[in-house]
Amino acid sequence: MGLSKQAGNGTLSSLGLLWMLVISSFFYDHSLFIKKQSESFTAILVYVDDLVLTGNDIPEINSIKQNLDDKFKIKDLGDLKYFLGMEVACSNSGIHIYQRNQKLSKELGTILTDNTVYRQLIGRLLYLINTRPDISYAVGRLCQFLDCETTSHLQATFRVLRYLKGRHAPGLFFSSTSNMRLTEFADADWATCANTRRSVSGYCFMLGKSLISWKSKKQTTVAKSSAEAEYRSLAVATCEASWLSFLMDFISLSLQKFITLLCDKQSAIHIANNPIFHERTKHIEVNCHIVHEKHLSGLIHLMPVRSKDQLADFLTKALPPGPFLANISKLGLLDLHNSDLREGVT
Repeated sequence: MGLSKQAGNGTLSSLGLLWMLVISSFFYDHSLFIKKQSESFTAILVYVDDLVLTGNDIPEINSIKQNLDDKFKIKDLGDLKYFLGMEVACSNSGIHIYQRNQKLSKELGTILTDNTVYRQLIGRLLYLINTRPDISYAVGRLCQFLDCETTSHLQATFRVLRYLKGRHAPGLFFSSTSNMRLTEFADADWATCANTRRSVSGYCFMLGKSLISWKSKKQTTVAKSSAEAEYRSLAVATCEASWLSFLMDFISLSLQKFITLLCDKQSAIHIANNPIFHERTKHIEVNCHIVHEKHLSGLIHLMPVRSKDQLADFLTKALPPGPFLANISKLGLLDLHNSDLREGVT
């Protein structure tokens, strides 16, 4: 099962434990916890705030879930379907683990003898993301291989083109009845780059229900923890919040209250509230503490958000189809050619 502030669940028996042992080999040993009594065993695999729980003793599993919920307020996502980029399908015959999203790196594939097509496609896609935030992360990743284009990178680019062909031209929609409440989502995916182990930051700003600003970018330095990666993402988003606040004031648009900044990492919020929260945060550059400064000034108001409600998630990582489509459905994108709004448009 998977648990967490986001979690999932499922009784996988000994096959489930075998799978967890394989996955845990990629992490430190302390990520796997096993409880064994007589013929009963239960195991929990932990990665940051995601947990997978399995075993052959249902009452014990339910007891553990209840204890975790009492202490940490977890959410049970049901049977495990997705974990760390891997999709999981369970049946009576066994467990199938697979990945649809290929993790690109500089070494993957064969170097292209002619990189003209690849570079031309990337140039056009870069222009397209001005109205297509849904491909921002994918295009950002592909841009990182312009000095070492391979067949795998070109194939991934063709996948983006197939996605665009399958989805009729949705565009940004700015409602005439939108309120002036600015809400921001900031997220990060820790150590996601296979070559540099740098994290990816992502943020998006909603004015009422309209998307007005977004970004997906690899961080400039390596973060030592997921909390640091999230905090750096908050810093970048806070700078954008300051600029948008100035811009709206300059054109005489008054913001309603403060800017709500939503983050799904409690430790990052704690650092922003108190930069000396822990001695391990002392190495974080001073300019990152703009989050604390703007929080104190009242420009932004930091609030936690559940991982499954983190709107900026699609800007930091490759998501499976379900969560990805759920994310972009909340961005206010609209296909004008299949919309009632087409009438009267000039």
